[in-house]
Amino acid sequence: MFKNKGILIIILTVFVDLIGVGLIIPILPVYAENQLELSESLIGIIIGIFSLMQFLFAPLLGGLSDRIGRRPVIVITATITGISYLVFSQATTLLLLLVARGLGGIGGANIGVAQAYISDVVAPENRKRAFAYIGAAFGLGFVIGPFLGGVIYESLGFSWVGYIAAGISFANVLLAWRFLKEPENVKRDVNRPLFKNPIMEIIRASRTRAIGGLMLITFVFMSAFAMMQAMAALLWENIYNLTEKEVGYMFAFIGSVAFIIQGGFIGWFQKRLSDKRLLVYGIILVGVGLSGLSLVPEEYFIPYEFFFIICMSLGMAFFTPTMSSLLSTLSSSSEQGTILSVNQGVSSLARVVGPFVGGLLYEIHYQTPFVSGGITMAFIALATFFFLSGVKEKSHAE
Repeated sequence: MFKNKGILIIILTVFVDLIGVGLIIPILPVYAENQLELSESLIGIIIGIFSLMQFLFAPLLGGLSDRIGRRPVIVITATITGISYLVFSQATTLLLLLVARGLGGIGGANIGVAQAYISDVVAPENRKRAFAYIGAAFGLGFVIGPFLGGVIYESLGFSWVGYIAAGISFANVLLAWRFLKEPENVKRDVNRPLFKNPIMEIIRASRTRAIGGLMLITFVFMSAFAMMQAMAALLWENIYNLTEKEVGYMFAFIGSVAFIIQGGFIGWFQKRLSDKRLLVYGIILVGVGLSGLSLVPEEYFIPYEFFFIICMSLGMAFFTPTMSSLLSTLSSSSEQGTILSVNQGVSSLARVVGPFVGGLLYEIHYQTPFVSGGITMAFIALATFFFLSGVKEKSHAE
């Protein structure tokens, strides 16, 4: 599969980009609460603005990549990401923090384009494996990024987290500019409109029952999961008395488990389990992890907290590549870029709703966003089981 160097470059590009993102994760909520004295709901909004920009720009970037090619879109968005981290390094006010995260969201809206690149150059029977490697790149980026973020924050201070993330992102730009080649023999639609209403794009993409149902599952699943992502750093610092460095270690552990599973074991599961079972089992595992995360007594933090983290990581490793593969299979070759990017937009919209709701629920009680997320997953798993029972996968000629 790696005979095409473009696949490896896309995986490396995603990996480098996610290191920059991972640097921010463990320290943003803590910095916003302790230094800027913001409430949990405002922290949810700051986290959500990143995803709101992803939601607004993902369909646009997907359509643009279908029109002018994948490579220029990836290079431009990686550059915007680097600029966002430079602004982040100087974000001593709420407004600058919002601007930085908004620019970061625009740059980060290219994941669907990267997935479309994989669909362009990988045969249908190998796409699940290729998407799993993308997931592994996410996981490894979240191993190194949060680890470095916590260490840099405690050792050098907040601004240096932004400086180093910017340097990594600009290295990503050079990597893509130098080595990424445009896929060959892929028909481009030069008449495709550039400026699209993302809500209308979701409505259009959802007209097919199968695709619409999968996108709805993605939205609810990611909303519940995003509540945990937004509030976990505050939970671990405020309730379990972890330092910023230790919070970084926790997120690094999450990434480590995801990387090990998606980089090595996911193929074993894919050969033995149908897409339906992988998706349902993934949702159940994430639900178990979410439910238990805030219920562990402090004296039993190790090993029980890590058990629930493993459940979540395993569940995400099942869910993410399986959902991408299903959507790719159910889309025509000329629409794959748009469909996968629209689904990325759906995930981004969920990450707008989830952190804000999670912040409000955290203000009620620190356990509420985690337990309610687990309960939500139980309902999604049941709905997904019955929905996929009525969906027959089909392949389109490439």
